Amino acid sequence: MFYTTALALKVSAVGRALTPAQIQSTAENRRQQLLSLFDEEWQYGLRTRPEFATALGDKRYNDRLSDESRSFFQSDVEQKKKFLERCEAIDPSSLSHQDSLSRELMIRDLRLEIEGAKFKPWETPVNQMSGPHLRLPDLVVLTPFDTVKDYDNYVARLNQVPRLFDQVMANMRQGMRDHLMPPRYLLEKVAAEALDIAAKTGENSPFARPIKEFPNGVPAAEQKRLREAVLAAITNRVLPAYQRFATFVGDDYAPAGRTDPGIWALPDGAERYRFAIRRITTTDLTPEEIHELGLKQIDQVQQEMLVVAHKLGFKDLASLNEHIKSDRSLYATSGQQLLDLYSNYIREMEPELPKLFGRLPKSKLVAIPMEAARSKNAVPADYTEGTADGSRPGHINVNEWDPEHRLLLNVEAIAYHEGIPGHHLQLSLAQELPNMPSFRQHAGYTAFVEGWALYAERLAKEVGHYQDPYSDYGRLENEMWRAIRLVVDTGVHEEHWSREQMVEYFHRYTAMDEPSIQSEVDRYIAWPGQALAYKLGQLEILKLREEARQKLGSIFDIRTFHNELLGNGALPLDVLDSEVHAWITSQGKQ
Repeated sequence: MFYTTALALKVSAVGRALTPAQIQSTAENRRQQLLSLFDEEWQYGLRTRPEFATALGDKRYNDRLSDESRSFFQSDVEQKKKFLERCEAIDPSSLSHQDSLSRELMIRDLRLEIEGAKFKPWETPVNQMSGPHLRLPDLVVLTPFDTVKDYDNYVARLNQVPRLFDQVMANMRQGMRDHLMPPRYLLEKVAAEALDIAAKTGENSPFARPIKEFPNGVPAAEQKRLREAVLAAITNRVLPAYQRFATFVGDDYAPAGRTDPGIWALPDGAERYRFAIRRITTTDLTPEEIHELGLKQIDQVQQEMLVVAHKLGFKDLASLNEHIKSDRSLYATSGQQLLDLYSNYIREMEPELPKLFGRLPKSKLVAIPMEAARSKNAVPADYTEGTADGSRPGHINVNEWDPEHRLLLNVEAIAYHEGIPGHHLQLSLAQELPNMPSFRQHAGYTAFVEGWALYAERLAKEVGHYQDPYSDYGRLENEMWRAIRLVVDTGVHEEHWSREQMVEYFHRYTAMDEPSIQSEVDRYIAWPGQALAYKLGQLEILKLREEARQKLGSIFDIRTFHNELLGNGALPLDVLDSEVHAWITSQGKQ
């Protein structure tokens, strides 16, 4: 029967019992109300974050940049409260499981965003890895340039860069007054990054990239006008704004930066860190619990690494690590070599995917050089989503800066992490989920997304990759790297470690190259809690997989398990746990 006993007992406003048809109609009305709210909230997000819309392939707001004013952030919180109130008011009874789950997730997300607003994140909007000074050059790569309208939109966007920087600097000044300051030494890097971009004039600017070669959709008669308009905007608007920003950061802002690296040094640092852990990891683990878990994981990974060390002819990890640090054949010789390696590894993995997955994404994947403006302080590689319509493939952004000091050992594992079966596969499949609200197709729960990508590194081993023992050791170095994060992130932000202690800890347990170690510790200092998500997410996925294997026995199928794991898009870890356990129960009853 469609309706439940409880629903059948409902009565109308005039006291008459509702018929089954009326109940069904009421339930459908609630569902349509919920779906409409999902879409309204999503459209609001695209409209107020036009750069995000561009990244998704939505061109409607490509002539705009976000409003970064303090008044906007305050009004944004009020708007989210209204969305939350409306969402909570919709009765979830008789909704389908997926609709009820979507409602639960939206309520959860909105509550976290509202709660997080008390920390005024807009008052600390920049560091060496993020901020408008780095986001804007990256945005150029994501913007389509097919028509005259695309270029006119781009000129309009460039002309708004001074306004954007003025708003951001106003927020930073308020952060100074509120004593919400990043570490001084990281801010000095920000000033240098901005100056480097400001120094690239004319067609050498990263913002001139679209006029290097015009597409067929732009008539020759228009190309001269558009080239002049873009160059004028760069010269008269963009570069002066970057110069003002660099001067402000270097002369006023950085000197006021805090001297201690840990977030504990902020007025509400302890509360901030615990909120960051809860938001990013989607767990209630304490810093102390995470630190202890990291120590245990380090011991476990060391045992696995020792097996490979013996296979390579070394008596212990220390001697192998010293060999790796000194053997130049294990380092890259050029950025092109790194780019080619990433491309080759993802091509070699493609034929293996049907062994692991019942569904594969339609979206393509390519390896491209990382935008030079951010490469010096960035990770070895990262990923940018493609568009759902396939007009832009997913990108592995390969860091080509200082290649001679970059080890080759972990390139294979990072290729699987950032590409396939890691980020590209998971995020592309989520984009393609049918009948899912958009906010779930693009959900970004860090513990799930990064946990999956770390899990994917191990999956490649299961289908026969890492044939070179050094590359397999690099895979385990990656495991160690993520285990160390649990210790050093909590170390600096909870236990008051110094930056030097963080660096020394990496040297003690890994053979990681120096550029990676330096950028890693700075990343943890800049993004408290973010690095915890990887290992915690991977451990949850491995736990669920083992439970499914044990309970389902001979009917366990890895492809079906992965379909279930990825079939809801990214989820908070506690919700993932509930969903997978319900699936295991249903499979056992078949």
